[in-house]
Amino acid sequence: MKYFFSFILFIGFPFSQDSPYVVVLGIAQDGGSPHAGCEKRCCKELWTNGDKEKVSCIGIVDPRSGKSWMIDATPDFPEQYRILTKEHDSELAGIFLTHAHMGHYTGLLHLGREVMGAKDVPVFAMPEMKKFLESNGPWNQLVQLNNIEIQPMKNDKEIKLANGLIIEPFLVPHRDEYSETVGYKIMGLKQSVLFIPDIDKWEKWDQEIFEVIQHIDIALLDGTFYSQDELPNRDMGEIPHPFIVESMEALYNLNSSNRNKVHFIHFNHSNPAIRNGAASNLIRSNRFDVAREGMIFPL
Repeated sequence: MKYFFSFILFIGFPFSQDSPYVVVLGIAQDGGSPHAGCEKRCCKELWTNGDKEKVSCIGIVDPRSGKSWMIDATPDFPEQYRILTKEHDSELAGIFLTHAHMGHYTGLLHLGREVMGAKDVPVFAMPEMKKFLESNGPWNQLVQLNNIEIQPMKNDKEIKLANGLIIEPFLVPHRDEYSETVGYKIMGLKQSVLFIPDIDKWEKWDQEIFEVIQHIDIALLDGTFYSQDELPNRDMGEIPHPFIVESMEALYNLNSSNRNKVHFIHFNHSNPAIRNGAASNLIRSNRFDVAREGMIFPL
């Protein structure tokens, strides 16, 4: 497994290889990196050398049962599915969706008859997300042909994945043009992981992020944009996210052990933190961290 042993040492407690864990399968915003149409410095070299960052996605693996679950079906689904099932030696037992923006559900198309021809893959969705998939093509064809079987979810309602392994969706404010948006709390016997890849400003949420961090063990938080000046030709009010600098300011009064829980994820291609450099070093110097593909968080 990529980075397995080095990252377990970082976590800091004994870990059985039979224990469930979360693995990071991608860290980029919906369009990935390099980004379509971008010839600026942030993408130009990537087009030349063929490197890329996959779209934000995490997997949950239970070695005891040999099963795994994916949160979000991204445009990079083929590679992420292969990593989860082959490198982590598991069978995909379901996909949990966060919302209906392109980087979070369009990978479902690979389950259709043009590609995998899958059979009854459980897809967990909130009510509006479920309605969207059932009412619009080509997604409704996946339902009609039994490629996927939609499993309804409810806000704040726990779902048992296996013994000692639970996932819970919760609503967050975001641009909900086609569906509601959720984050997830994944709970094992030893640790809990919070996953919020997309949210509007923290103050719009009905929970206080400062308090939430103190009651979980790992937080993978929306790091789409680093600062206000990142996209000078765009109205940032149309694509609201908490800037990383805002999140660090909001959470700075946490002690170091609590700040260490926070790993930013879902980076726009323009975000300097997507690369190892000054921005990611500054984040770490403030005792926060940056998610990287292959990181593993024991549960």
